Amino acid sequence: MRSTAVLLAGLLASAVHAFGFADVAAHAQKLAAQPYKPAPRVLPANLRELDYDAYRDIRFKPERALWRDEKLPFELMFFHLGRAVQEPVRINIVESAGVRHVPFDPTAFDYGRNRVEVHQVKGLDYAGFRVHTALNNPKYKDELLVFLGASYFRALGKGHAYGASARGLAVDTAAPSGEEFPRFTEFWIEKPTRRASSIVIHALLDSRRVAGAYRFVVTPGADTVMQVTARLFLRAPIAKLGIAPLTSMYTFGENQPNAEDFRPEVHDSDGLAVQTSPGEWLWRPLVNPRRLLVTSFESRDPQGFGLLQRDRAPTHYEDPEALYERRPSVWIEPVGKWGQGRVELVQIPTPDETNDNIVAYWVGAENPPVGKPIDFAYRLHWFSPAEPAGGKAWVVQTRRGHAGFKLAPGELHFVVDFDGGPLRVLRSNDTPPEAAVIVDSNGELREKNLFKNPVSGLWRMTVRVFRRDAAKPLEMRAQLKNGEAPLSETWSYIVPPERDRP
Repeated sequence: MRSTAVLLAGLLASAVHAFGFADVAAHAQKLAAQPYKPAPRVLPANLRELDYDAYRDIRFKPERALWRDEKLPFELMFFHLGRAVQEPVRINIVESAGVRHVPFDPTAFDYGRNRVEVHQVKGLDYAGFRVHTALNNPKYKDELLVFLGASYFRALGKGHAYGASARGLAVDTAAPSGEEFPRFTEFWIEKPTRRASSIVIHALLDSRRVAGAYRFVVTPGADTVMQVTARLFLRAPIAKLGIAPLTSMYTFGENQPNAEDFRPEVHDSDGLAVQTSPGEWLWRPLVNPRRLLVTSFESRDPQGFGLLQRDRAPTHYEDPEALYERRPSVWIEPVGKWGQGRVELVQIPTPDETNDNIVAYWVGAENPPVGKPIDFAYRLHWFSPAEPAGGKAWVVQTRRGHAGFKLAPGELHFVVDFDGGPLRVLRSNDTPPEAAVIVDSNGELREKNLFKNPVSGLWRMTVRVFRRDAAKPLEMRAQLKNGEAPLSETWSYIVPPERDRP
């Protein structure tokens, strides 16, 4: 993309002007007024054609980390271009003296078994970067945050292993016209002070129909929080603008076991949680459908949504290398009022765990206009889930199948366990809770039960439904109540089509 050298030169000449979000937004606005120019791909063939292991063999030398010698609370390391990551990003540092570009340096990398000559990579830029800080141990700086590929980024809270990712923007995801992938083309990272508890990153986003400015304030901890501020400018109309998109992986789990894999579950996230209002919480367990499945939850001024990894038991995964039980949950907390719209969930078929097949984002009810700035802000939490906010009971697990009895043709059987909130303080002489179950027009509720499991102490709901047409999805909702008073979040489950239409 076109360099911002003129803009940066002006900033350096003015000592009283501090670089900030407004500067990136001004550049994004100018960019959106011009025809889109994709970044040239100048990578030599031997780097373009690297396989997975060969690319991973190119490693940044830790001793070359930016700010290491100054013993600042944060350090930067960089990624090399290669394989699938072929579009460079420009990385700048914002210091008290002004803004300076971080030039690509091949001597900062160990190329391992790869044969790469210096002249082959001369003049390149980096593929992305990662931020390190003392997240788990005060004597060692772990990885905290990575920006790499398109507008993707992911972060960690204390004790986490990388799992779900976030993106700057989703454009026409799952649309028949095909998805457009905006990317971060340039970054400005503010140099932290010795006592800094957060790091500030500015980013410029660009694609065929949209340009934008982003500001990330990242505060590490048990719950790592990113304050995100964004301003977008459209070059052309967009049918579906996905705000605050999250990406994850779900292959199989309790509700969809895999008889051929020794592992009971394989997923980075096991459900979508949505808080549509101060008192309403929804939980949709994820599935791996046979074909593309897009569903949504309407809301006005949502309180939040996220892809969560609720199941934290190592024995439920039996994978000491992948450590799925340590994958972070990711929660979007809107700042300000987002108006009318929907949280959309896209679930894509995948044969294995190598594909991120789950996407969730917010879509406003009205298409944004061309020429008018689009502003939004949110807090992004990377955390290990505890009891959901609101004081209600939550869904612990969802299981599908039968035991010791036969189902009639077309019948399905579900077992759902609830725990927490008011369920834990129920006494033996209290009015027992009831399960309120709703099934859509493609189904018929044939049986429901609710009882306290004497082994686990959880409240177990069983539901038997008849599905009229296996070529159509079946949606169900259930909530535990005491009279009209809700005791739990709403279990919202979709059974995807399981055969082709005749």
